[in-house]
Amino acid sequence: MTTHLFVASTAFGMCTLAAAIADGAWADADQRILIISNNSVTPEATPGLLGAAGMDRLTGLFDRVYDYNELISPLHPAEWRPAANDLPLLQRLVAHQWGLDGVDLRLIVESVQAAPALTLARLFADAPIDVYADGLMSYSPTRVGLYTQVGSRIDRLFHLDLAPAVTPLLLRERDVEPTIIRSETLRQVIADLGIEVPKVITAAPKGSVAVLLGQYLSALNILSQDEEIELLRQLIAGAVGAGFTTVVFKPHPSAPDQLTAPLVAEAERLGADLTIHDDADLVEAWFDQPSIGLVAGCFSTALLTAATCYGLPTARTGTELTLERIRPYENSNRIPVTLAHALLPELRLLRDPAVGPGTGGVPVDDLVRLVGYCMQSGRNPDLRPDAERLLAEHWADVRGYVKRRRLTILDLPGRLPSLTPKKRRPRSKFRRTVRRILGPRISRLIGQGRKTMLRAVRPMAGAVPKT
Repeated sequence: MTTHLFVASTAFGMCTLAAAIADGAWADADQRILIISNNSVTPEATPGLLGAAGMDRLTGLFDRVYDYNELISPLHPAEWRPAANDLPLLQRLVAHQWGLDGVDLRLIVESVQAAPALTLARLFADAPIDVYADGLMSYSPTRVGLYTQVGSRIDRLFHLDLAPAVTPLLLRERDVEPTIIRSETLRQVIADLGIEVPKVITAAPKGSVAVLLGQYLSALNILSQDEEIELLRQLIAGAVGAGFTTVVFKPHPSAPDQLTAPLVAEAERLGADLTIHDDADLVEAWFDQPSIGLVAGCFSTALLTAATCYGLPTARTGTELTLERIRPYENSNRIPVTLAHALLPELRLLRDPAVGPGTGGVPVDDLVRLVGYCMQSGRNPDLRPDAERLLAEHWADVRGYVKRRRLTILDLPGRLPSLTPKKRRPRSKFRRTVRRILGPRISRLIGQGRKTMLRAVRPMAGAVPKT
């Protein structure tokens, strides 16, 4: 019996899985088992995947559903990484608990680079693996080195075509085959969820509503809280400047409540009719409404979902600051920010037809490969010639996406100039002899002692009477 074990932690990830299944992926399964994981910081206080509207319809695609948090409680899913010696015992226990004894198993997981997906991949050490990406992270290079016994078992990467003509870098070093999930299928899956759309959207005239997408950049230490508040103010001001007075704000479920009050105050100051919806329902369920004339944010996956899957006008703000602030350079969010900055127009310049997205004459796929190489050069060494060419020929177009310090480390065009070596004072023959005999460390200590003695004696020199 062939059993497919699916792991999901977000509502959008569940929709991605359902769309891939509808497209014919994993059609050879005799049974499908769904493992639900709540990876939020405080899963006890967060509704998780099943708390979102319409998810009960998607769980019906599976023969059985198990709760990963319940299995490993009180441990956190993102932190439970059992020792290698414990894996055989734990595998038998988990297989028995989920009814997997004696089955031919295939794993379908999201981010295989981290727990819980990585933990399950290590537990079921003989199962082939497919990876699905529910957002822009599929375009980022693999951020950690995978265990050989895990990486060698990965067959396919399923992803949405959120950045057309851009090839995902995730798992590229493992020669994993990328497989596109059709946008039309995703739209149908979301439409079938039956999620209720806010009345402020359904009742508004065509193209009159701006939907603003919040994130939790300060909670991720990408921006400070003051900087994120200013970014939200720019969202409101940009939407009003683009001609929208009806604005709906969808904060990220993990965003702190302190960000909302300044947003309300700014909307009142500008005379905008602001509605805030902080439920856990999918914002993508709103995107097929004709009243939506703009979707704006920083670099949320929903931005490019609105643009590519639904054909809505979209705009970004704050991406230049985010590209500057994001640390370390290898941070996987760097590619989503890069894509949003390169593909979407700036919100405050939306009414200026002369200004739009773009990277000069650089294809976005080449830009992503350049940034991806700078992020993980060791895993993608074959991308270096293209990176050198792009930096040499299009420095003015790509300089905002790369750090000169990073280029210096990698010895790439655009690196910082070499520092001029300090001119050394010629040593006397006596000092050279002492250094040769006593060694550099002892002679340096003697020199430091001499300087200390001189500092102590000089103030006394003026008090000594002349003879």
